[in-house]
Amino acid sequence: MTYKETIEWLFSQLPMFQRVGSQAFKKDLGNITALCAQLGQPQNQFKSIHIAGTNGKGSTAHILAAILQTAGYKVGLYTSPHYRDFRERIKINGLYISEQAVVDFVANNQTIFQDIRPSFFEMTVAMAFDYFYKEEVDIAIIETGLGGRLDSTNIITPLLSIITNIGMDHEAMLGNTLALIAGEKAGIIKPKVPVIIGETQLETAPVFVAKAIKEDAAILFVDEVVEAQLIERNYQKASYSISSESYNLNFHELLFDLTGTYQIHNLKTALLATFFLLKENFTITPTHIRAACTDVQNISKLLGRWQVLSEFPLTICDSGHNGHGLQYIVQALEELNKEQIHFVFGTVNDKDLSQVFPLLPKDAIYYFCKADIPRGLDANALQQFAKEYGLNGRAYPSVREAFEIAQAQASDNDCVFVGGSIFVVGEVV
Repeated sequence: MTYKETIEWLFSQLPMFQRVGSQAFKKDLGNITALCAQLGQPQNQFKSIHIAGTNGKGSTAHILAAILQTAGYKVGLYTSPHYRDFRERIKINGLYISEQAVVDFVANNQTIFQDIRPSFFEMTVAMAFDYFYKEEVDIAIIETGLGGRLDSTNIITPLLSIITNIGMDHEAMLGNTLALIAGEKAGIIKPKVPVIIGETQLETAPVFVAKAIKEDAAILFVDEVVEAQLIERNYQKASYSISSESYNLNFHELLFDLTGTYQIHNLKTALLATFFLLKENFTITPTHIRAACTDVQNISKLLGRWQVLSEFPLTICDSGHNGHGLQYIVQALEELNKEQIHFVFGTVNDKDLSQVFPLLPKDAIYYFCKADIPRGLDANALQQFAKEYGLNGRAYPSVREAFEIAQAQASDNDCVFVGGSIFVVGEVV
């Protein structure tokens, strides 16, 4: 098969959460365990860091990758889902896996796939592990897909586990309370492997502490040991003062190119993670950290996180899509002090919008649209439901049309924001 045919086969033959939702969610690790056994246990052949969390895990992974790359290491990075190109999921030093490597992996393992019948996600995780092993990475940063305990990535034994935060998302699969969701995320905590938690939350902290005690894993809450203060922020860079006496962090005027207000949590988490890497004999200096932080998007090829697409009018996209993430986005939009927000908004058909719409600004002009995926919610239905919450605007047949009209109608003193779903953002980045 050609690369195009291979990707079409991957998307059409196997359940894929990105397209069909919860029916693609596997509730055990049997398939991925069997698949990696057939491949020679590639996940055990390289060092790794494992990252879970409701929001921020992708950004934290990319920040860490940028730091390690700048320090001279060959860094594998597995994240999901992708925006435009399947190969975004599997990178080494910011370079996507080659089309030929994807074709060869699928072609060479057809017999195994027929026997095991893995899901799309299981196959993709196995592909990443196999690729990182064969390419002899120094370390791989592995982001969970959904949850943690039963996530296909959860067959690695990392040097460090990271859980960024817990919010209400995917309740049908992970549980309908923060404590239940935390229990699923805590499943990545391994025996004697240290774990750092990005944000202390009343309902979730006891869950993580109990799991860490059970696994004899050292546990740290980032916000209890790392302090950060914003010095200045514009559209291109933010400047922070960050310190932790106990963990040898001391940065004054650290320039950071991820300017979303929420990114400070991810930066603090990534910086604390470097302390544990030093204990594992990685060489990371303050110079490496400064150089990496000022250019994360370019070094690690991060997309869709408070990404500035143009300045006149200021046009920003962000893939935050649940209540926890949208609260930060709305706060950041308010801080822009623009005359008018033009909000290009689309979402998926299994999202509980009663938890989302109350958070969105009522004085924005909305451009409702449907992403080009089967799970996309019809734009007209979205418009009607939004109206019940005082959110007004027109429905458009495509993301591209909504985006272009929003930009045309916005003045130079306005802001165009694109969000609601990673799939909407994927059509404009």
